[in-house]
Amino acid sequence: MINYPNISPNIISIGNIHLRWYGMAYALGFIVTYFYINSRFKKFNNKNIIDDALIYAVFGVILGGRLGYVLIYNLPYYIEHPLHVFYIWKGGMSFHGGLIGVIVAGVMLARKYGLSFYDIADETVVVAPVGLFFGRIANFINDELWGRVTNVPWAVAFPNGGYLPRHPSQLYEALFEGLVLFLILIVLRDRLIKYKGVMFYLFIFLYGVFRFFIEFTRQPDPQIGFIYGFTMGQWLCMLMVAISSFYLIKQYKELK
Repeated sequence: MINYPNISPNIISIGNIHLRWYGMAYALGFIVTYFYINSRFKKFNNKNIIDDALIYAVFGVILGGRLGYVLIYNLPYYIEHPLHVFYIWKGGMSFHGGLIGVIVAGVMLARKYGLSFYDIADETVVVAPVGLFFGRIANFINDELWGRVTNVPWAVAFPNGGYLPRHPSQLYEALFEGLVLFLILIVLRDRLIKYKGVMFYLFIFLYGVFRFFIEFTRQPDPQIGFIYGFTMGQWLCMLMVAISSFYLIKQYKELK
């Protein structure tokens, strides 16, 4: 068993002002996204779309992620404490909510510039795993979203997890949903980008598969627990896999 490296969730603190690793993870994700789309969106011949894409993405991720967590994972609590919906610094973001938020933002951006949604989505999903990687590392540092109790040699004794040996599921997710997924998409990008929607749905499919299996090592949310033997995250990932599989199979048949 590995003792949890007691890293402060704050990078620096000045009085009551804190720069947190979690916030830095989001910032790094958006910075990398900006430089990536700056190089890829030049083909649209409109400089304004690059700045707008970043702004739309920021609002889509934050608003969608927060509302997704509130509505899907902890609605009874926020009904009793409605003002806590705005306490983002205390945590509580949902990937699936953030995904919906970014999709809505992408549709709005595409309409504004007279583009297809897939013109934008197929490009931007390639860099999405970078933000996921930083986010999961921040989850590990924050001692949150840890895994289930296990006896594997690399188990970590998280303080908030009762110092029991647990799977470092945040690191599993950082590896597969972040690094591995990014490498797959970047390698396939130039070959598949010409087929509308394929890159976008490939991201949806692979994320859903990776997270579905990793969730078997992750502690379910205590306020929800298991739903017919699966976590909420797994049910949402199964929906992702089903939707993306339908589109990818349809596209494959059309190209034959």
